[in-house]
Amino acid sequence: MIGGTEVHDLLDGDTLREECGVFGILGHEDASALTALGLHALQHRGQEAAGIVTFDNEQFRAERHLGLVGDHFSDAETIGRLTGRAAIGHVRYSTTGETILRNVQPLFAELDGGGIAVCHNGNFTNALTLRQQLIRDGAICQSTSDSEVVLQLVARSRKAKIVERFMEAIMQMEGAYSLVALTSKKLIGARDPLGIRPLVLGDLNGAPILASETCALDIIGAKFIREVENGEVIVCTSTGIQSYFPFGKQTARPCIFEYIYFSRPDSIVGGRSVYDVRREMGKQLARETSVDADVIVPVPDSGVPAAIGFSQESGVPFELGIIRNHYVGRTFIEPTQQIRALGVKMKHSANRAQIEGKRVVLVDDSLVRGTTSVKIVQMIREAGAKEVHFRLASPPIRYSDYYGIDTPVREKLLAAKYSLEEMRAYIGADSLAFLSVDGIYKSMGYDGRDDASPQFTDHCFTGDYPTPLTDLSEDNDFVSAPRLVEVG
Repeated sequence: MIGGTEVHDLLDGDTLREECGVFGILGHEDASALTALGLHALQHRGQEAAGIVTFDNEQFRAERHLGLVGDHFSDAETIGRLTGRAAIGHVRYSTTGETILRNVQPLFAELDGGGIAVCHNGNFTNALTLRQQLIRDGAICQSTSDSEVVLQLVARSRKAKIVERFMEAIMQMEGAYSLVALTSKKLIGARDPLGIRPLVLGDLNGAPILASETCALDIIGAKFIREVENGEVIVCTSTGIQSYFPFGKQTARPCIFEYIYFSRPDSIVGGRSVYDVRREMGKQLARETSVDADVIVPVPDSGVPAAIGFSQESGVPFELGIIRNHYVGRTFIEPTQQIRALGVKMKHSANRAQIEGKRVVLVDDSLVRGTTSVKIVQMIREAGAKEVHFRLASPPIRYSDYYGIDTPVREKLLAAKYSLEEMRAYIGADSLAFLSVDGIYKSMGYDGRDDASPQFTDHCFTGDYPTPLTDLSEDNDFVSAPRLVEVG
C-alpha cells in the first residue's frame, strides 16, 4: 500500500476502466456452469465483482461476490448450489455505485407476478433523477446501482404482462445500456435505442443465449445467431423468440471504444473482427504519422494489434520491446519513494536487447491521464533507446464519458488540458501523434466521419453526446445527494 493506495491500483489508474459484461442462458441443464464460463470470457469487461442468478422451476438462487469469476465460481460446490436450467450473470466494474456487495448484480426483486432478476452493462444518464423521484414516491432503494432503478420502474408499472412492464420501464431510461433479465419463464434482453452498448444472441443446442460479446459464445461452443438490434427487446421462452421495438426504428450509433479498447480482440462486433479493425487502425496511424525508426514496440497488451498494423504498413520491424508481467497482484509494500518509483516495472519491463541503441516507436491504443506513459517512455530511454516516438491508435480523449466508461473528470484528461506539443513534453517523447477522427472511420471502412449523421458514438473525441445528460443538468441537485458508504 502506498500512501493508502495499493500498488495494483496505481498501475491501473491511467487506463480506461472497462464497463461490465452480461450473460444469460435459458433451457440448459448446465446453465450455471455455462454462465460462469461465459462470464470468465467477459472478465476483461469488469474485475471488481461477479454474480449469477438461476431459476430451478421452484425458486431463484443467487451467488454474488466481490472479486474475479474464477475466485468464486470455479468449484463444483458453488455451481451445485446454483441449480436450474436458466441463469443470468454479470461481471462488474463500478461505473456508478460503490464496490460493495449490495451493488453486485444481478439484482433481484419479488413482484406481484413473480420474481425478476436484472443486470446491465452501461450507464443510465437519468438514473439519479429517476431514483430521487421514486424515493419521493415512497420507494426504498437498497443499492446505488442503475439496475435497481429498472426494477423499481418495473414494479410500479400497471401493465398486465411482465414484458410490457419491462418495456415501459426502459422507455423511461436515457443513456447507453444492454440489459439481461430473468423471470420464471423468460430470458429477456434489451439494447439502448442507439445500440451504444453491445449485446448478441447465440444458441447452444437449442438453448438461447444473450451475451455482451461473441467471445462468451465461443468459450462454450455456442453458435452466434445475430446481434440484438439497437432499441430491440428480445424475449426468449421455451416456445421460441420474439422481438419488440418499443422505441421505433432508429439509426444505430454503437460505441467506437468497443473497437478501440473494450471488446476482446477475438470478438466480432457489428460484423467486424475487433482484431482486424485494431490492426487496420495501426496501418492508418502509420499512414498519417510516419517517422523514421528502427523498431515498432507495442505497449502491451492493448497496443499489440495496432503495432502489428503500424509495422506492416511502415515496413519497420515489430518487436516485443516491453514484456508484461501478467501476475501482478495486490501488493502491500511500505510507502517509500523508491518502491513508488518501481511501481510501473511490476507490470512492464523493457526488453533491452530489442531497444538499446534504436529509434523506437511505441504504439498504444489511447492516452488518458498520461502518467503511465511518462513512466514507460522513461523506462524505454533507460533501456538505451536512441529515440522514443509515441503513437496512439485513437484520437485525443478530450471529453469525459457518461455511458459506462469510467473516464476521469475532464480536467484530468491530458488532451483536455494540453496542446499536442505540451503533451509530448509531458510524457517525455521525441514526438507524439494520434490517429485522426477521420482515420478511425477510414479504419472501419468509411471515407470519414459523417458529421451530419455520425456512424458511431465518439463523444470522448468530439464532444458529440448522442443522448440527453439529464443527471448533469445545472438545475439538478441529485448528483450531490448524500449516500450511505459502507466502511466495514
